[in-house]
Amino acid sequence: MRIFKFAENANYNFVGQRYIAFFITGLMIFGAIFLFAIKGLNYGIDFTGGVMMEVRTPVVPNLSQLREGLEGLNLGAISIQEFGEKTDFMIRIPEQKGGSEAQQQAVAAVKTYIDGAVKGATPIEYRRTEFVGPQVGDELKTNAVIAFVLTFFAILSYIWFRFEWQYGVSAVICLVHDTTAVVGLFALMGMQFDLAAMAAVLMVAGYSSNDTVIVFDRIRENRRKFKKMSIMELVNLSTNQTLSRTLMTSLTTVIALIALWIFGGTVIRDFVVSMLFGVLVGTYSSIYVASSALIYLPFKGDEKREAAVEPSAAK
Repeated sequence: MRIFKFAENANYNFVGQRYIAFFITGLMIFGAIFLFAIKGLNYGIDFTGGVMMEVRTPVVPNLSQLREGLEGLNLGAISIQEFGEKTDFMIRIPEQKGGSEAQQQAVAAVKTYIDGAVKGATPIEYRRTEFVGPQVGDELKTNAVIAFVLTFFAILSYIWFRFEWQYGVSAVICLVHDTTAVVGLFALMGMQFDLAAMAAVLMVAGYSSNDTVIVFDRIRENRRKFKKMSIMELVNLSTNQTLSRTLMTSLTTVIALIALWIFGGTVIRDFVVSMLFGVLVGTYSSIYVASSALIYLPFKGDEKREAAVEPSAAK
């Protein structure tokens, strides 16, 4: 039984709903920019600096109780997350004022509290303690921005080279929409924005571009095949023809992400949530935004196409 059988011979008027889609797109972009300007991002220690500790206890700890106790140490917004096994968890401590000595004192205070709060037959194992300095955090932030810009232009260059400049402009609109929406999600929900979050933004950009290229390829193919079909009919036809493939790709990706959300633990949960949101947004932009934007960009020969007497003769 085919899941998306209804989409195999679909004839939905996606272009006719373009104004609603453009409104939603604008709302997402400007809403995300507003949230970023007002609330900002909750940067992780990858970007701000701090201490990361990986701990293994002899018994399953009460993370909620530990979290409340660690907050009473006045070391800032300490985060604690399950990591791998139920007896493993990770603690992130914000950078303390006072240099390396202050960081060591913070680590010692955390260890003292955990030693007293968790009792077991074997001693608590502090498997890893890492310190990320502010200079390293700034460098990672700069590298993340460079990686995003290079990825952005690499995708744009590929589409521009493979297709025409009109497709490149449309792809830029989708990339800005998708990546901005994901960043806006982090600002809205206050999720920690670290290197994993940056990886999620880049993966969403790649995923969305892949879907967009499929639609573009069908549009280009149909432009050569249906010489007398109007550009709006052609875009609708191409989007409907690729609809089943687009939905199937999204579904398989979502299934994999749900499995990660269930079995991956809280450490990667923010990453998975952002990817799920990004897949939905990317699918929406591929169907409604990318192709609809093309009808406003001039193609060579469109004058003759729109002036054809029988625009639907190729149906």
